[in-house]
Amino acid sequence: MDAQPENQIVTAVLNAISEQRLPAGAKLGEQALSDLFQCNRANVRRALASLAAKHVVELRPNRGAFVIAPSGQEAREIFQARRAIERTIARQAVTRVSDDDITCLRRNIAAETEARTLRDKPTELRLSQQFHMYLARLSGNRILERFLAELTMRSTLILGMYSKEGHSCSNCDDHVGIVDALMARDAELLLRLTDEHLRHLEAELDFDLPPVSSVSLKDQLFGASGR
Repeated sequence: MDAQPENQIVTAVLNAISEQRLPAGAKLGEQALSDLFQCNRANVRRALASLAAKHVVELRPNRGAFVIAPSGQEAREIFQARRAIERTIARQAVTRVSDDDITCLRRNIAAETEARTLRDKPTELRLSQQFHMYLARLSGNRILERFLAELTMRSTLILGMYSKEGHSCSNCDDHVGIVDALMARDAELLLRLTDEHLRHLEAELDFDLPPVSSVSLKDQLFGASGR
């Protein structure tokens, strides 16, 4: 069995979510995806099942597949879970970080800053998530890394839904302090800054009704340049 079409669908959907092109609540129609990826609907159904297993897509009986749209309470619970997991990650990462890791993290921050200056939101978002996932890899715990990958994806949807102007990494300067604490091997400071950073992100949320996107599924998945 050729798994390539469903892998392409899964990758495209995850990338679109991570860059806030595909909003919470968006419908992922089987026929539309079949047409876009030139595959049969069995491929699409397997891809959607895989996305549902990652908790970023909801399969509704007789209605189809939709990108999850967390409630305000769910959003708070997700950030609470992130704080718990990322504190554990930070505690382990501070004992394993190398000078080369510090260099890579600083390069990531510089790229984030450049993307923000250029108002390249998709790149900025992707680099912000990459920063957190780099720290997760430093922890050496693959289970925590996998959990965080799911939580960061869901967090991006939440920030897209509930941030007043959509999420921009206005608090990504927090990353500088986190790396400084890592370099100093100051575990207490690192834990505090990690917690504060996530609380800053959560403080951006406003649980009024989110805007409804009118962009086509093709543009959501592939951007304005198409495929």
